[in-house]
Amino acid sequence: MNKERYDLTGSLLHWYDYNKRILPWRENKDPYRIWVSEIMLQQTRVEAVKPYFDRFMEAFPQVSDLAQADDERLMKLWEGLGYYNRARNLKAAAQKVMEEYDGEIPADYDALLSLNGIGAYTAGAIGSIAFDLQVPAVDGNVMRVLARLWGDDSDILKEKTKRKMGERIRRYIPKERPGDFNQALIELGAIVCIPNGKPLCDQCPWDTVCRAYKEDKTDLLPVRKPKKARRIEHKTIFLLETQDKVALHKRAERGLLAGLWEFPNIPGKLDLEDQKEQLRKWKIEENGIEPAGKGKHIFSHVEWHMEGVRIFLEHPVSIEDFQWVRKKDVENVYALPSAFEIFRKLL
Repeated sequence: MNKERYDLTGSLLHWYDYNKRILPWRENKDPYRIWVSEIMLQQTRVEAVKPYFDRFMEAFPQVSDLAQADDERLMKLWEGLGYYNRARNLKAAAQKVMEEYDGEIPADYDALLSLNGIGAYTAGAIGSIAFDLQVPAVDGNVMRVLARLWGDDSDILKEKTKRKMGERIRRYIPKERPGDFNQALIELGAIVCIPNGKPLCDQCPWDTVCRAYKEDKTDLLPVRKPKKARRIEHKTIFLLETQDKVALHKRAERGLLAGLWEFPNIPGKLDLEDQKEQLRKWKIEENGIEPAGKGKHIFSHVEWHMEGVRIFLEHPVSIEDFQWVRKKDVENVYALPSAFEIFRKLL
């Protein structure tokens, strides 16, 4: 190993040994635990993931348990984490592991890539941490670190930038501790070379070699091409309630929040007359409509701006595609996206 490689790799691993966080999925090198944690950590903060991870592993301690998971229970356990296709892909991949790999998560990078929901980063993370494969695991944290380290002004939102950085960092991955090296890079981006705010360069093991630090460009790197503005969608949410039940609707099996439950809603910001007209279409005789608050939920490409109304009924009314469920089961059984949390709290 040449001096530059030794300095970068050795200093990073030394820093990691003294600064790594204690996390539940780091207790051992169980590939299943590592895989579940990596999927949960996509688009989600570490602190938010911890309780979900513990509950998930208690419910599905083995790949075989996940492969046989009841869909409603799986979605309920995932409720609040968002990006629900991650959970669906986990189950589909677990079924493939059972059918094609005799229940053993494959210790092969290309085989890992063939599993549902596993891309280059996740395959690299599982492969290096669980199986000591010398493969990179380049996510947003890592790209931020490497862009600053190398003074690279390529757009990190482009896939070719990720590939280029992965190829370049691969030569620094040590044979002895590839998983620790990748985790150290991720850790460095999470707690020192941070995503929001000024990086803590005085705590960085690479402060003597980081180009962005030496050239005072940490606020200019990494470079991200601005995303298009999110589309705004207005919705009117209907809380149709009896004394102990509420109406739910199941979303389509494809598209945003596919297959999850929701309160009945109509596109647009309906005024009182429009609300009454909608209730007539549902053959609901209302004895008064109460406001039920407002909410906003941000997805990656769209914002929902929601206004809720409450309608109290003496008995459930049969409406196509609606299901009347016990209010307490909305909390314990049915998976509702967090977008509707402000309205669920009113029940």
